Amino acid sequence: MQNRISSFPPLIDHQSEILILGSIPGVKSLEKQQYYAHPQNKFWKIIFELLNEEATENYTKRTEVLKKYHIALWDVIDSCERKGSLDSEIRNEEANQIAELLEEHPNVKAIFCNGGKSYKNLQKLLGKTYRLPIFLLPSTSPLHTISFEKKLEEWKKILDFLQ
Repeated sequence: MQNRISSFPPLIDHQSEILILGSIPGVKSLEKQQYYAHPQNKFWKIIFELLNEEATENYTKRTEVLKKYHIALWDVIDSCERKGSLDSEIRNEEANQIAELLEEHPNVKAIFCNGGKSYKNLQKLLGKTYRLPIFLLPSTSPLHTISFEKKLEEWKKILDFLQ
């Protein structure tokens, strides 16, 4: 099995109203130390399309757009062993402290999971009747092969929770 990998710190502040949770960064993201760095991952394209913002490759500007719209970003898994980038290859995982993060950021009013792995893990952590609504969104990974248009349509649920 591969060496242990770790997620990034959360991108969150006290204005954050929405929390988007992935599973754990893939190989390309770990290399670049950026959320959703794989060029085929549609996360940033979806975000810019939803928010009607001009797309950019500049990571700092990308994270500033999230902050502008009070969107926080983190992963459900703190660390694990994994060969490659597939969620199905995750072994010996340790969870992030999601409940504690939410206690420290009471403005968060909804949680959106980017894919099934984050959703299943979050339900184990918080329970199925957690005080905030939790939504399963189609993964933005290129391995989740539904069309961009279908992904975007599902991700529009986020707009219901933005001011």
